[in-house]
Amino acid sequence: MPSAALRPLPALIFASRWLQLPLYLGLIAAQGIYVFHFWVELVHLIEAAFGSTAALDKLVTSIGYKTTAPITTLNETVIMLVVLALIDVVMISNLLIMVIVGGYETFVSRLNLEGHPDQPEWLSHVNASVLKVKLATAIIGISSIHLLKTFINADNYSDRVLIAQTAIHITFLLSALAIALTDRLLSQSHSSDKSH
Repeated sequence: MPSAALRPLPALIFASRWLQLPLYLGLIAAQGIYVFHFWVELVHLIEAAFGSTAALDKLVTSIGYKTTAPITTLNETVIMLVVLALIDVVMISNLLIMVIVGGYETFVSRLNLEGHPDQPEWLSHVNASVLKVKLATAIIGISSIHLLKTFINADNYSDRVLIAQTAIHITFLLSALAIALTDRLLSQSHSSDKSH
């Protein structure tokens, strides 16, 4: 059954959702920058593993690692910090995909991926509430990686910074728990309303 034509004002308001399209395209561009950054760091890591001191210097500078002894070869701490930075990029990239795909599907227009072999399993039941919980979980993962990088490189940070980063991480955890609990309570009350 075809839907009735909208009056001009509701049609304009409904069409305004397309104003979000440039935002999602901008996030896709940001995703491309993250991919480029990932490969630059990976190439520097590979070159440093084969003895390039210039690549090693770039890595040490990019991860902010400082030590009293000069770093002449790739050591375990530098490798660990670089790998954590690469994981961080991947996790932020995953977050971007969730926002781009889930946000577009939820707020702009259907992607019509039903039956597509590459459809993300979470997309079939995504809504604003599910997206919020998934984003909160992803942010906790990113915060965990940042905190781990800070603790590995703790000598280069003040106690104030270490305490602040730990407090921020705990705040993210509590916020995610609150969002998940609120979502659960709302879905339970919604399902109980339907049963009456």
